[in-house]
Amino acid sequence: MNALYLAFSYLRYHWARSLVLVIATALILFVPAATQILLSTSQTALVARGEATPLLLGNRGSRLDLTMAALYFSDERPDPTAMREVDVIWDSNLAVPIPVHTAFSSGGFRIVGTTLDYFEFRNLTLADGRGLSFLGEAVIGAQVAQDLGKGMGDVLVSAPENLFDLDGVYPLEMPIVGVLAPTNTPDDQAIFVDIKTAWVIQGIGHGHEDVVTAADIAAGTDALANAAVVQYQRITPDNIDSFHFHGAQAEFPATAVILVPSDRRSATILKGRYLDGENPSQLFEPAQVIQGLVDRIFRIKSLLDVVTAIIAVAAVAAVGLAVFLSYRLRAKEIATAVKLGARQGMVLRLLAAETVTLLFISGCIAAFGAALVSRHAETWVGWLLSLGT
Repeated sequence: MNALYLAFSYLRYHWARSLVLVIATALILFVPAATQILLSTSQTALVARGEATPLLLGNRGSRLDLTMAALYFSDERPDPTAMREVDVIWDSNLAVPIPVHTAFSSGGFRIVGTTLDYFEFRNLTLADGRGLSFLGEAVIGAQVAQDLGKGMGDVLVSAPENLFDLDGVYPLEMPIVGVLAPTNTPDDQAIFVDIKTAWVIQGIGHGHEDVVTAADIAAGTDALANAAVVQYQRITPDNIDSFHFHGAQAEFPATAVILVPSDRRSATILKGRYLDGENPSQLFEPAQVIQGLVDRIFRIKSLLDVVTAIIAVAAVAAVGLAVFLSYRLRAKEIATAVKLGARQGMVLRLLAAETVTLLFISGCIAAFGAALVSRHAETWVGWLLSLGT
């Protein structure tokens, strides 16, 4: 106890030097632990989204682009698949098809056109407001509400993907009717609308003002229909009945279709139906695609571990050198203590107590930092993943 008391008193007296050694040692312990926590959480978060999605159906092409667009709402634009695929799945009674349309955005966030089945499938709950009920309404994710400062009663306006993508695309003003509770998934960064609303944005569906109004009839005048007929930029109770769609819905586009099979047998049957390479559509398990991506990304993890170990050894050596030099500078103090009657063992216990105290304080700080990172890892990783998409 005397050695520990003397050691702590010495460290407190030389607080500046002790503080530098504590911070340096704490960082040496904290950085590898925090890195491992964040990497492990990132890997889990990436794979979990894929594992939670049994099957994905879309146009034949890059499976990775299709997965990233449909599951993570990224900027990839795979060729759309026709809605007749949804009808085929419904008719098979083997799975529940959930179409997603992710071609447009608003305020930097992806507009996701889908059906009400999506909210049940992802277990999304509302923090405020209500769900989608009418054409033109929007429900926003928690991160969208926070970043844009919007909530119930506010509106969002859709935007084309680029300035050259204006043909048939009309900005649509969408009232916000609900805000979702946080999930730490890409759903937090999405603006959800009914898929028919997405088709309205694309120009497939629209509403028109009456060419001949009641005032024209009362005045006995005729109105001439022309290309300047006004198309609504907002869907209201007064004009919603005038909205209609051109063409057969079976040909309308969707980015992809999430399939929730009834059981494993149904999933196997469905996958067998899309094995033909001549089929314009493909069906696959997104978990396998994401796992392949994660495996490629985390191949550098072993290299990172080696680099971290080398840096840690160098840092430990540097701290050890600093402690050793500190003891050399205290040679006169130690000699004086010996002359006053302190035995060599007592001096060694005193120096060991100082070192143990430094390591204990540094370890506590590093452990606290690692616990803080672990507690918020999912939130931070979700935010980082949203920046990547």
